[in-house]
Amino acid sequence: MFEGTSIAFAPLLPWAILLPLLALALAVVALALFRRARGTLLRLAAVAVLAVALLNPSLVNEKRDPIKDVAVVVVDASPSQNIGERRARAERALADLTERLKAFDDLEVRVVRAGAEAGGAINETHLFEALAAATSDVPRRRLAGAVLITDGQVHDVPENVAKLAEGGPVHTLLTGNREEGDRRLAIVQAPAYGIVGKPVELTLRVDDMPGRQADTASVTMRQDGGAPTTARVPVGRDFTLDLPVSHGGQNVLEIEVEAAGQELTLANNRAAVVVNGVRDRLRVLLVSGEPHAGERTWRNLLKADPSVDLVHFTILRPPEKQDGTPIRELSLIAFPIRELFEVKLDEFDLIIFDRYRRRGVLPQMYLENIAQYVRNGGALLETSGQGYATPLSLFRTPLGDVLPAEPTGETLDQPFRPKVTELGRRHPVTSGLPGDRPDGEPSWGRWFHQVEVLPGEGSVVMEGAQGSPLLVLQRVGEGRVAQLASDQIWLWSRGFEGGGPQAELLRRLAHWLMKEPELEENDLRARVDGSRITVERRSLEPDPRSVTLTTPSDETRTLEMTASQGGLTSATVLAGEPGIYRVTDGERTALAVVGAVNPPELADVRSTGDKLAPVAEATRGGIQWIADTESGPRPGVEVRRTRPDRDQSGNGWIGLRANGDYVVTGVTEVPLLPVAAVLALALGALLLAWRREGK
Repeated sequence: MFEGTSIAFAPLLPWAILLPLLALALAVVALALFRRARGTLLRLAAVAVLAVALLNPSLVNEKRDPIKDVAVVVVDASPSQNIGERRARAERALADLTERLKAFDDLEVRVVRAGAEAGGAINETHLFEALAAATSDVPRRRLAGAVLITDGQVHDVPENVAKLAEGGPVHTLLTGNREEGDRRLAIVQAPAYGIVGKPVELTLRVDDMPGRQADTASVTMRQDGGAPTTARVPVGRDFTLDLPVSHGGQNVLEIEVEAAGQELTLANNRAAVVVNGVRDRLRVLLVSGEPHAGERTWRNLLKADPSVDLVHFTILRPPEKQDGTPIRELSLIAFPIRELFEVKLDEFDLIIFDRYRRRGVLPQMYLENIAQYVRNGGALLETSGQGYATPLSLFRTPLGDVLPAEPTGETLDQPFRPKVTELGRRHPVTSGLPGDRPDGEPSWGRWFHQVEVLPGEGSVVMEGAQGSPLLVLQRVGEGRVAQLASDQIWLWSRGFEGGGPQAELLRRLAHWLMKEPELEENDLRARVDGSRITVERRSLEPDPRSVTLTTPSDETRTLEMTASQGGLTSATVLAGEPGIYRVTDGERTALAVVGAVNPPELADVRSTGDKLAPVAEATRGGIQWIADTESGPRPGVEVRRTRPDRDQSGNGWIGLRANGDYVVTGVTEVPLLPVAAVLALALGALLLAWRREGK
């Protein structure tokens, strides 16, 4: 506590009256002086005494409590601080700085860390946002200044740096070394989407900073975790390459450039491009063995999707009706058997046989072509009518080698509700179907007919009457086959007894058959939300194994997986730096790309004071290299308390403004002119003036 003394005035009359009276009195005195009248000076003394009395002066003594100034130390905790000795150097500088600041009793020190916000995207370093938040409750007149401990790669420097001067000097302590060099890989242009089966063009660039270290560099590329390929590319120039979009969903291309002679980090030597594969047109061949109530359901479902090109043929009249009509003329148009099942068979994405039975329309050779089409990666869906239980069944053809269920020759004609099996509740095609109730009867409507089949090596995901397999899925070679042992799914589309998830089930079936990654039954994937990585593993059998996460800095950690419904296990982790994260369980590998394609945090990781130089100039702050101050009798940067009108930094020292702010806790007021003394002086002066004038 200290005291402050001052003189205060409390006029006895309003200024509007007092000022004219004083002016009039001074005018009279001036007139007397002009006439050289006797006693003029005495009259002036009387007027002065009366004027001072009317101003009512008093001596004010204030008891003051000083208010501490506030200094903020902002520590850069962004990923670029992990390079070399930067983080350790920053911690040493922080410890030294806080120790020095303890010597100032009139200073409050606030330390904040910025650049490692949990749950947000790690793309940029924002130190001035943290500084503004730390001083939001402090008046500008109390701010002593700020010290930024950083590598200088700050991405939120204000455009109007002059406003920062109101809060005192902003100093920078750089954690890196002078004359640093690095190499980086940048994605210049990359499309977000591509057509499945067609390549997309990518443009990349390799840069050496500050100068080129080599004319060419070796770049390694790996797509979807497959085998790597290597190419030589120019340094300092754009180069293009083609990425084949081999499947729907995410196509991930990993790119890595070899290390240069000078390297700060290898994190920016890697990049990942994610191209979402979309199908231009889905070509479906639907062959209906005979007209029936569910045929229109299939056609409406497939034609409702504008991206589907549907080729639909229905065998209107069976060959047993002998009327002399050639078999090739049994349809309304000539059935292009050779063109569809030999010439253009591989152009179809999905083939559906609906209640088909052998009638001599499709020769055995073409059915063998379809079986080979499946083995080579095609998709086949068979919905069984009664003919599948007869000697005319498709199972008695070359297609029997790829169909997953063998007919017993019996049909089950009784009402039943399709049920999802325990295995089906782990399979993405049937897991979580609307209306399924694991602990009771499903809420969807009944069916009334089913072919009894015996499953082979396929997965039975739904069962029907008497627990007989209803929906069986199987992988055959490179392709996939699904078989529905009933032709009554159309009852759901008609809303019979409330209907059922017909559209959702068939959509999932089609996507699984065409190998959409989201419908893989045994899969490991990683999703990114900001800096949060969620690892999910789906498996048909319980799999309690942990997974290994590799960070962009090649550090590894083990993640324990937590089981949930639908055959899923998952784990969540927060990313500490931008870049490519690799997750593996020993069999499968998934990639997670955190941050932007070219995150500013990794664009240039060299330590520099250039970005903060305008701030230092505007606030009269200083920029010091910590490495230059670590030697000497007392290592570290000297801190001084400085007056606002003096220099705020110098060689090896920084200053924090001393504002001298305070609060008044008590006031004592003593009048300077007692009334009796004032009247005596005024009357005495007037009497002397009258006497002088009378002589």
